[in-house]
Amino acid sequence: MDSLADLLMGQSAPMRTVRKLVQQVAPSEASVLVVGETGTGKELVARSIHDCSERASGPFVPVNCGAIPAELLESELFGHEKGAFTGAVATRQGRFELADGGTLFLDEIGDMPLDMQVKLLRVLQERTFERVGSMQTRQANVRVVAATHQNLEQLVADNKFRMDLFYRLDVFPIETPPLRERVEDIALLLTQMVGRLGAAEGLTLADDAVACLERYAWPGNVRELINLVERLSILHAGARVTARELPEKYRGLTDLSSPRIDLSSRRLPEQGVDLKSYVAELESQFIEEALARTNGVVAKAAELLGLQRTTLVEKMKKLGIEKS
Repeated sequence: MDSLADLLMGQSAPMRTVRKLVQQVAPSEASVLVVGETGTGKELVARSIHDCSERASGPFVPVNCGAIPAELLESELFGHEKGAFTGAVATRQGRFELADGGTLFLDEIGDMPLDMQVKLLRVLQERTFERVGSMQTRQANVRVVAATHQNLEQLVADNKFRMDLFYRLDVFPIETPPLRERVEDIALLLTQMVGRLGAAEGLTLADDAVACLERYAWPGNVRELINLVERLSILHAGARVTARELPEKYRGLTDLSSPRIDLSSRRLPEQGVDLKSYVAELESQFIEEALARTNGVVAKAAELLGLQRTTLVEKMKKLGIEKS
C-alpha cells in the first residue's frame, strides 16, 4: 500500500491541510464529504481515508452516481432479486453488499435523483437496506464517503438536494484544492508521474517548460497534467522537453527567460483603436524582422519568435507574408 504522502503528494499548504484532515478523520466512522473541482483527486482522498482506517483490509467500492441511469441506481446500490424487474435474470448483489466491512465511495453525489436520496438517507440512518424485489432486511456495515464538484448547499436552496441528507453526509468536509492553487507541487507531481508511467522512462522537462506549466491555469487539474505527461511520453519518448516543445496552449505568451518588449511608450489613442488590425500589424512586423535576421530561414525565425515552425508558417499564410 502506498503511503499517505505518496497518494496525496505535494508540499503546498493546501495539500498539507488535506493530509492532516485525512489523518484526523480516518480512524473514526464519521461520514466524509469531499468537495472539489473535477480532476482534483477526490477519489484519491476517499481511498486514502479508507487505507488509513480500521477498514483498510476490507473492500473500497467506488460508485459514480452521475454515470448510472436513474432507473438503475437503486439496483446498483442495493442489489436485486431474480425477476424483480424486466431484465433481472439473476440475483445480484449491490454496492452496499460488495462494500461490506469496507468503504463505499459515492462520487458525484449531487447528481443523485431526489427519490434515491430518500432511500440513501434511510440506509445511513438505520444502517439497513433491502434488495429490489426482496423483503429481507440486510445490515449495511459500510463507511460512506461522498464527493461532488457541485455546491450542495446551493442545490439544497434550489430544492434539488435534500437538506437532511446533506447534513448527514457533511459531518466532516474536506476540500481538494485545484492545481492552480498549488503550483509549487507541479514539479514534484511531474517527477512522480514520469516515474510511474513506464512509457515515459527517460522523459525530462527543462526548467523553462516547468515554468510554463506553473503559469498555466489547469482547468482540468491533476487529471489534465497526467494526460499531458502521457502525451509528451509519446511525442518525446526518452527526450528532454523544453518550453518550445510543449503544446501551444501550455506555453503561454512567453518564456519567463524571454526578454520583455517595452510597451511603456505606447498609449491607447483618444479615439480608440482597431485592436485586431493593430495586433496583426505588429505580428507582421515582428515576423518580417525575424525572417530578415535569419535570411529567410523559417525554422530559425520561428525559434526567435518562440513559435513552432508549423505555427509560424500558418501565421505567414494568414498574414500574406512570403519568405524573402
